[in-house]
Amino acid sequence: MLNETDLSRADLNLLVLFETVLEEGHVGRAAARLNLSASAVSHGLGRLRQLLNDPLFLRTPKGVVPTARGTELAAPISDILARVRTVVSTAAPFDPKKTTRRFTIGAPDGISAVVLSPLLKTLRQAAPGIDISVRQILPTPARVWQTAMADLEARAMDIAIMPIDDIPARFTHRVIYEEDFVIAMRAGHPFRKNPTLDRYCTMEHLVVSLSGDPHGFVDQFLAKRGRSRRIALTVPNFMFALSLVAETDLISALPRTLVAMHGARLGVVSVEAPLPLDRSRVRAIAPTVALMDQGLAWLFEVLGGTRPVTRKRAARRREP
Repeated sequence: MLNETDLSRADLNLLVLFETVLEEGHVGRAAARLNLSASAVSHGLGRLRQLLNDPLFLRTPKGVVPTARGTELAAPISDILARVRTVVSTAAPFDPKKTTRRFTIGAPDGISAVVLSPLLKTLRQAAPGIDISVRQILPTPARVWQTAMADLEARAMDIAIMPIDDIPARFTHRVIYEEDFVIAMRAGHPFRKNPTLDRYCTMEHLVVSLSGDPHGFVDQFLAKRGRSRRIALTVPNFMFALSLVAETDLISALPRTLVAMHGARLGVVSVEAPLPLDRSRVRAIAPTVALMDQGLAWLFEVLGGTRPVTRKRAARRREP
């Protein structure tokens, strides 16, 4: 990236500046994050442009976007900084009992509602000073989980928890639990007594859809068999769906573990689906290079050992 002569005038802070501008997409926001003036950031970018012989960022009405060369440099610069941070951190080894770090975890709410409770219980005992920020992520038809992967590499979040199997080699992953779907409804709903496929197709359905698209994975199965259903309502997250199912005659295909953990207190019950629904492995995912950070590696291992505790499982644990 730099020739031997250039290295004598290279400044590591310029790489930090590059990373921050790339993440923020805006010189002003990057300056605020770095506690610098906008002119200082612009001056630093000028030095880096001369050093790397490329504009690196182009101005837009909403901020800046990387050039092709800037995009190409993002991964190697991230790698360099991760290694430097690892070297620096060895002077003070990570101590979960003493740390006061904050980590950002991205997950669909149907997963975070399952994983957070046991995770926070572990942190209270092992690392009481750690704080967690949660970002909600849901797939879109066009991008599936690609946006979340890009956010991981851009350090917009530290770890993602997603139901995905096709993971690029540059990421490390651990299976946390396996998930499938059940048909959820309010207690006393007539569908529970006779949950056949014919009756299923006559019900009014609720679908979780970030974009509002009423066509879900269930509809693909039904279409292959010449059947259809009425999507009476779409909502953007699973916990909202669970609360609405509790108060209406709508039924919904929801994650089994989510319903098992939170359904009873809302008066929601479930039955096995009268059609085959997908089963998935829910994984914790992080860029391999980022795991050179001892603190992040520790949290990743904790997440990898997290197991959701449903009411039934908790009851079995209390049995003599």
